[in-house]
Amino acid sequence: MEETSKKTTGEIRIADNLFFNITKKVDSIDVFNKELSKTIEKSTSEILETIMGGSVFLGVSDIHIEPTEENAKLRVRLDGILQDVFVFDLKTYKQILSRIKLLSGIKLNLTQISQDGRFSVSFPLVGLNERGKEAILESQEYVEIRVSSLPSEYGESLVLRILNPNKLVEIEKLGLTPGVRDVFFEEIKKPNGMIIVTGPTGSGKTTTLYAILKELRKPEIKIITIEDPVEYHLSGISQTEVHHDKGYDFANGLRAIVRQDPDVVLVGEVRDLETAQISLQAALTGHLVLTTLHTNDAAGAIARLQSLGEQPNNIAPALNVVIAQRLVRKVCPECSIKRPITKEEYDKVKKGLSNTSINVDENIQVAEIKGCKKCNNTGYKGRVGIFETLQVNSDMENFIFTSPSSSDIKEKAIQNGMLTLYQDGLIKVINCETTMSEVDRVAFEK
Repeated sequence: MEETSKKTTGEIRIADNLFFNITKKVDSIDVFNKELSKTIEKSTSEILETIMGGSVFLGVSDIHIEPTEENAKLRVRLDGILQDVFVFDLKTYKQILSRIKLLSGIKLNLTQISQDGRFSVSFPLVGLNERGKEAILESQEYVEIRVSSLPSEYGESLVLRILNPNKLVEIEKLGLTPGVRDVFFEEIKKPNGMIIVTGPTGSGKTTTLYAILKELRKPEIKIITIEDPVEYHLSGISQTEVHHDKGYDFANGLRAIVRQDPDVVLVGEVRDLETAQISLQAALTGHLVLTTLHTNDAAGAIARLQSLGEQPNNIAPALNVVIAQRLVRKVCPECSIKRPITKEEYDKVKKGLSNTSINVDENIQVAEIKGCKKCNNTGYKGRVGIFETLQVNSDMENFIFTSPSSSDIKEKAIQNGMLTLYQDGLIKVINCETTMSEVDRVAFEK
């Protein structure tokens, strides 16, 4: 079954000759810069096609266009890190701004308020080479772009989120360690209860939820989602979108969904008490409910539900598992090397994993980054998740009834065998998947 991104307001079609030029040449930020330099004197359409095509084929997640007093800067977020790409003159910036606003259905004459819109980028499919297949699905013609405009001191700042359906993966490709993977499959087999995925914006929550949906998707199971907005479209699943201006929010949508006889319900985010209450009630009445919360760790999700006004006696029996996650950059397979672990690193890893069953040999090797053209001289290529999974068994359920603090819940979960985000990151360090500095960057523990 195919995953698609839906064609909406406007559309950019990458010209065939430009498309093949991009797939053949653009494999680094430096080359991206050079290709943009060649188009700067050409039409606005060709400049925008080069920006979009190059970004998709580099694997960029977000495009930032930021005006200053003298010019406008183009930056892209690659593997979670913003990188400078190009500087436009203000005339070109204004042309690009107007073109993007027109495509995405954003009002051109409103410049002092924030606005949101969407448009599609289409690619010629005939003759796709292997690099092309990595960037977009072979059977997928459209990539969806979500646009946000924000008034700033020198003009409107734009952020374009690339919703590439090829980013949707199976659970096995999330980067789960064996123990965490076992927890995932154990929990999604349950017919009812709530699974919460937590983490900051950009930590991969949506990818994890869609991976779970892909695993659950079967003809005999009815899955309904309510999202804000629908980012990726999955065949065989009923997906709905909130419309706040029409009074259709998460709570109202969820009430309607539970009357549609679903087996599995995805609630994009629990933001208020009403949504929390209906979600927990659905989990207690025979539905498997998937949702997200913005908390720093797994234990914080329980405290967050309580802060919204929900009672422990409703949370404890409904909750199956809380999954907290972050994304760390993977070392580049082309240029990274292995070296003996230093004494400082060894002491740090040994201390971090001291309360686990994992033995750390002082003679192990770890990855050292170098930098090459393939990784834009960063030493990293791609990202992988690090996770902690707080399972609510009978012991934890009874503990939640006592209204413990987040720190007490975390301590109890660790006693029950939970690996923290930091510990899962350390395992990926000793497996040479990432580096200590990356784990410290996103999941440092005092």
